[in-house]
Amino acid sequence: MGIVLVTTVIASLFLVIGAAEPLAARLRLPYSVILAVLGVLIGAGATFLLRTELTDALNPVAEAILGLPIRSDVFLFVFLPTLLFQATLGMNLRRMLDDWVPILVLAVVAVVVATLSVGYALFWTSTLPLVACLLIGAIVSTTDPSAVVSIFRSISAPRRLARIIEGESLLNDAAAIALFGLFMGYVMLGVPDPTLGDALGRFPFLIAGGAITGWLAARAAVWTMALFVRHEMAQLSISVALPYLAYIVAEQSIGASGVIAVVAAGLTLNLTGPGRLPPQAWASLRELWDVLAHWAGALIFILAALLIPRLLEEVRVADFALIGVVIIAAIAARAVILFGLLPLLSLLRVSPTVERPYRVAILWGGLRGAVTLALALAVTESFRVPDGIQRVVGILATGFVLFTLIVQGTTLRNVIRRLGLDRLSPIDEALSRQVIAVALQTVREDVARTTVDYELSHDIVRVEAKRFGKRLEGAVRQAEDSVDILDRDRITLGLIALAGHERDTILAGMRERMISARMAEQVLSDADRLIEGARTNGRSGYQRAARRSIAYGRAFRAAGLLNNRLGLSRPLARMTADRFERLLSQRLILRDLGAFIDGRIRRIHGRRVAELLAELLSRRVEGVETALEGLRLQYPGYAEELERRFIRRTALRLEEREYTAMREDGLIGAEVYTTLMQDLSARRTACEDRPRLDIALRRTEIIQQFPLFSDLDAKVLKRLGRAMQTRHVNPGDVIFGKETVNKSVYFIASGAVELERAGQTWRLGRGEMFGHMSILMRKPRHAEVRAIAPSTLLVLDEERFLRLLKRSEAIRQAVLAGAEKRGVVLPEHLLPQKKPS
Repeated sequence: MGIVLVTTVIASLFLVIGAAEPLAARLRLPYSVILAVLGVLIGAGATFLLRTELTDALNPVAEAILGLPIRSDVFLFVFLPTLLFQATLGMNLRRMLDDWVPILVLAVVAVVVATLSVGYALFWTSTLPLVACLLIGAIVSTTDPSAVVSIFRSISAPRRLARIIEGESLLNDAAAIALFGLFMGYVMLGVPDPTLGDALGRFPFLIAGGAITGWLAARAAVWTMALFVRHEMAQLSISVALPYLAYIVAEQSIGASGVIAVVAAGLTLNLTGPGRLPPQAWASLRELWDVLAHWAGALIFILAALLIPRLLEEVRVADFALIGVVIIAAIAARAVILFGLLPLLSLLRVSPTVERPYRVAILWGGLRGAVTLALALAVTESFRVPDGIQRVVGILATGFVLFTLIVQGTTLRNVIRRLGLDRLSPIDEALSRQVIAVALQTVREDVARTTVDYELSHDIVRVEAKRFGKRLEGAVRQAEDSVDILDRDRITLGLIALAGHERDTILAGMRERMISARMAEQVLSDADRLIEGARTNGRSGYQRAARRSIAYGRAFRAAGLLNNRLGLSRPLARMTADRFERLLSQRLILRDLGAFIDGRIRRIHGRRVAELLAELLSRRVEGVETALEGLRLQYPGYAEELERRFIRRTALRLEEREYTAMREDGLIGAEVYTTLMQDLSARRTACEDRPRLDIALRRTEIIQQFPLFSDLDAKVLKRLGRAMQTRHVNPGDVIFGKETVNKSVYFIASGAVELERAGQTWRLGRGEMFGHMSILMRKPRHAEVRAIAPSTLLVLDEERFLRLLKRSEAIRQAVLAGAEKRGVVLPEHLLPQKKPS
């Protein structure tokens, strides 16, 4: 076959791909269905041309189409890593983690249930061995819910629901292919009935080996790309190599799951890439993979569909009954998950409530596609699989795919319509009419100003104004006649709009480089939580999400434990620096939302709603300022370094804008512009590096700031710095409880604690100490101490504290003053006598 002919065929396939998308939109059918139908028609047409004598002129073209090197290896080693890797890069992982329980259950449990359901149904109704039946079950268990996700997005379904289905679609491919590799190995070894223990014993190795391989490969790739910070093309090239090398190493060298390796590599790059790569390089990387995945997804579908006529050549009448068994078993397995397990998870509060119409749509939208055909093709190509099993696997998998694409895919939109998912709720309908009326009023005012500015003809203005006025009157009349919106619903809709505008502001700030890509991902996640919280629980959900955005999470607490117990300060330092920058970004964004409330929300929802939203926004700003002030007290000066960095980045952005404007106005040439931008890029790269927060090395500086230690000489201070341990506590943490034996004294370097004893409470702040009373009085603690602000404590053991007490008159006086403040009489003989000078 000549290279010219092959190139012509491939280029023609790209033309087909280009025409398929607008055709799918016009016919209102899923894009994958159109690609599959076109692929089947091309494959069947090429076969027909070769077997008929109508014309011989097109035989070379038909031979080129049927002779394309379409093997399972092409799908599994070329196209599949591309699709999986891009899907992980496009995910909002921080939001996915909120729903990891339902995602894993749907992705893993649903695949296992479908595999067992189809496998045992075939085993009971056919003469195939059990392992072959389970192999077929694994092949048909992976779904392609992209059509459902796109339809949900078009009807403004909850983002959380769409996100769960996206996560399921990514991970169920991995689980199904891992099961496929497991049972394929048994088939090739001739094991008819593998034990459950054998299967479960190998499955963890496939998962763990692939995950570790992908993680290591991604870490190495990110480290290498960070070295090439000024060479964007080099970074893009490394990203292209990453998924394929991870897949090949896992599959060929380790014997683990290559799919899991690619998913792990993509997830690792998604989490670490925005913080290590320049924003422009990260944006270019995402765009590159979007294009590659679009082509790969279309090619894998159309090339797999070309094989369908070949796979169905030996179909028999009895095979149709087995296809029916597969269809019933697969749909029943998915129904068990959707109508049995999902409601149970909702009752247990580990999964969002999925309304029944949505579950029906997900059930009918469980389309199978290219991955199923690729796995079936891998079976038919293996000479180690018996011919009888090859034929049945190819026919059953292909028949099931055709059923889902032709029957379910073509009727999916009608099902959506019958379920009423394509219609707005009464509240949204009333709101849309009101929005139209407000928008048209604004447009009429702007048009009036435009006619005056451009001195248009009065006759034209009068005719157009009359026509526009009729439309505005109709919109106002519809808005007045529509269902009244309750104030509670208006508040909910206003909060959703406010959070949506907050999200748009974040994206604009990211484009303007006012917010780093790393922080943008986190504050975007916060905005998404605000939207979903308002959508599901109104004002209380919005406020809960707002509190969560500034709260100390479990990861932060775990980092604090690592620092306090093991002395590992790096995770805590990194997370504290992230928190600094995140709070600064939130403060920057929130200050711009007041104008949106006064301008847009007030016109649509009225004054009362606007005032309430302004009050809620004010509380959020106050919460962020309080949290930021707590960090400033804990680490003086670091916030100033971040603010100076922000000012430098803003100045560079304005400088770039000036150079671009001069270039467009012809004031400078291309050579000068290129030189200026290269210099600007170098300075921007240096400015992108965030100042390091080293909490481990601040102990000596903190000690020197204590008035209690003012009378100690430098040598004693140095020894004291080595003896003391630093402990970080978050608001609400109990430092020690009642009736516990005390062996340490705590000095408050920053923050505040609350001490409760005998029904009385005292608050201690920076520069004060606690825990010494029980040591001096030789009694168990009768007080509970709890942090009420982010606090840094210096901890000194009993022996060193008593020695220090002998040296420092300031500490002796502080001990006596503290005892007097709490109403405790501390006899002088309990205090160690001061050493003579």
